[in-house]
Formats: sequence, structure tokens, C-alpha cells
Amino acid sequence: MEPRGVSVKEAFRFWLKLGFISFGGPTGQIAIMHQELVERRRWISERRFLHALNYCMLLPGPEATQLATYIGWLMHRTWGGIVAGSLFVLPSVAILIALSWIYLSYGDVPVVAGVFYGIKPAVVAIVLAAAHRIGSRALKNGWLWSIAAAAFVAIFALNVPFPAIVMAAALIGYAGGRYAPGTFSIGGGHAAAAAGYGPAIIDDDTPTPAHARYRHSSLLRVALVSLGIWAAGLGALVAAFGWEGTLSQMGWFFTKAALLTFGGAYAVLPYVYQGGVEHYGWLSAQQMIDGLALGETTPGPLIMVVAFVGFVGGWTKEVFGPESLAAAGVAAALVATFFTFLPSFVFILAGAPFVETTHGDLRFTAPLTAITAAVVGVVINLAVFFAYHVLWPQGLGGRFDWLSALIGIAALVALFRYKAGVMPVIGACAAIGLVATLAF
Repeated sequence: MEPRGVSVKEAFRFWLKLGFISFGGPTGQIAIMHQELVERRRWISERRFLHALNYCMLLPGPEATQLATYIGWLMHRTWGGIVAGSLFVLPSVAILIALSWIYLSYGDVPVVAGVFYGIKPAVVAIVLAAAHRIGSRALKNGWLWSIAAAAFVAIFALNVPFPAIVMAAALIGYAGGRYAPGTFSIGGGHAAAAAGYGPAIIDDDTPTPAHARYRHSSLLRVALVSLGIWAAGLGALVAAFGWEGTLSQMGWFFTKAALLTFGGAYAVLPYVYQGGVEHYGWLSAQQMIDGLALGETTPGPLIMVVAFVGFVGGWTKEVFGPESLAAAGVAAALVATFFTFLPSFVFILAGAPFVETTHGDLRFTAPLTAITAAVVGVVINLAVFFAYHVLWPQGLGGRFDWLSALIGIAALVALFRYKAGVMPVIGACAAIGLVATLAF
């Protein structure tokens, strides 16, 4: 049966629904979109879906959010993309702000403390599972294993900044794509379309819509408007709070973070940690772990943990004074979210028309292959960092937390041996932590 067209109202309802059900990290979110858009609704063919996804994987930023933006843009022009991407993010922003307020207001209550005690070792297991998942897809030969190992040593032992690791990996990938293309030709990580689901509204041979055709003038217009929005936002913060103000520094910091999120949220978390914990002091290392736990339990992209970092930073720094901590937290969370996600919309609205004219160019995919390999090493470093703070909460000179270790091992077994989902694992570990805390 020939598929019918999709109205803007129908698309709006779907993107809003997606924002509330998009659990499971980028893999789960992309799977949900594939099931809904490719298999069930037939809004887009699998080949066009994967072509868009491969481009999104090349970009810094959350690929699932960008994929939603891309498909929304392809179907309903610029506003369709903005609506799709925004609705994918906004529900998780609201939920995470509410959870952040509960965390800071009632985090010392035994019940809440017990829940987080159980969740923390689960987070270590989840990050290790993420490293395994990325590595099993990305490390297909000795060269890529070497890049991953070098990235781990660089960030763990030498404290090399994450942006330098990304740039070095990209350069290696670019050179490899030219001189050893066979080694770096697997960057997309997604197989070509194999299954047939019937005709789609945007099918393999559907001509590119007029609004999606590449034009120099359109690229320039999007770039100038986006730059103007960014400058106006940051300029307003600087005018109100000064360049050294907490909100101004958040705007600048999360802009840089948004340009470094190659490989997803797990890859950029070390950079957010370096800035938010070590440089600016917006939150503590333990709070960073708790924030990741909250991010895992909410729908939307995991990079939404930046909203938690912003909320805690605004609260801690008393941006609006000691009597307005919650308002400061909300404002900082919104600043962090805005400057983190703005570049994602720009990359899609500016670059997607060009992508519609390309297919699998190795010049684009080879750097991604190398960056993804480096991300494996960076994520393992993140797991080591989290494990240290969970298992030795008072430092190496303090006691070893055996109960946390047992909870973490149980979570690992559930994730690897029994293929349990993230949400059930977090729920079970939270229950164990609560019982242990109240019992002892």
C-alpha cells in the first residue's frame, strides 16, 4: 500500500511522544526511531535513514537528537527540524531539572542517600558496558586498538586535554583514509539497508525536496543567523553578569563542550568533568557521578547531564544570591542546555543539504573511525575515574567499600551475562543500596 503524507500536526505529536519514551541511550533511541519511522510508519526508507544517521555520527553532539532534527527538517523544512529536535530534548530537561532540585534539597535524607549509594556502582558498570559496546563495534584491527590504548594513556597518565585527543585522532584518521583506506573504512558502524518494509514517503529514489537542496546562499544564511543567536545569547549573559560571571562562563564552556562530543555523551564527560569539577568548581566528583545516574534514568540524550551540571553549578555558586538557589539552578540548567544543543541544530540545518548529495565518502568516515577508537580509551578512563571514587570514597588511604564493589559486580553480570536493560539494573541497585543503608 502506498504511504500517505504526514501532516505537521501528526509529526508534532510523534516527536513529543518520542521525547517522553526515548530511554536507553543513543542506541535505544535510534532503535525506537527506526522501529517507528522506518518499519511501522514508513515515513522514511531504511537506506535514507542510515544515510542521515551516518552523517549525524560524524558530527560532534548527540547523534539521536541530530537524527530526529535531520528527519524533521527533511520532511517539514527548517521549522520541522527545530520542532523535532526541541521536542526530543525538552521533556528530559524538565524532568532533570526537577530531579536536580530534589537531589540538592533532599540528598542528605537517608532514603535518598541510600538510593544513590546503590546507583553509583551501577553507573561504573554502565560506563564499562558502554566502553565494551563502542569497542566491539569500532576496534576491528590492531591500528584501531593502538589508537584506543594511546588515548587511554594520554588522558589517564599524561592528563592530555580531551580536545587534543580528538584532534589527534581525527588527523590520524584523515591520513589513514588516504594512505591505508582498508584500515579506516568501517567508520559508520551501520550496515547497509537489508530489509524491505514496503514503500516509504521518503523512499530510496524519492527526489530531494527543493528546500533540502544545497545552495551556498542557504548555508551562509543559516551560519549567520546561528552565529547571531549564539552571540546574542552569550552577549546578554556577559552584559548582565560580566565575562567572569558563572552563567557567562557556562555559556562559553558548554559551547566548547558541544563542539567536542564526538562519540556521544560518554566521550565528552571527561571534558565536562575537567571543567565543571576541577577548573570551575561547579560541583564535586561525587555529584558528577550522581548526575550521570540521574541522566541514565531520564528520557532523552545522556548529554542532558549538562543540565544537572548547570543546575548544581548555579545553586552552588549562588548566582542570584542565597535566597534564590532554585531559580539560579534552573537558569544555569537552561543556559547549559541552550549552548550545548545550539550547535547540533546548526550542523543539521547548515550541513544536511550538502549531505543529501553525498554517500559514504571516506574523507568523512575515516576521521570518525579513528575518533571512535580513541573514544573507547577515553571512556575506559572515565570508568576508572568513577570506580576510584565509588570504591574508595575517602581516597586510597581510606577503607575499600566492599558492598559497592559487590553491587557493581552484580550490575556487570546483569548487563553482560543476562543482557539486562539499564533501567532495571539501576532500579535493582537503587533498591539494594536503600535496604543496605537503612539496615546498617
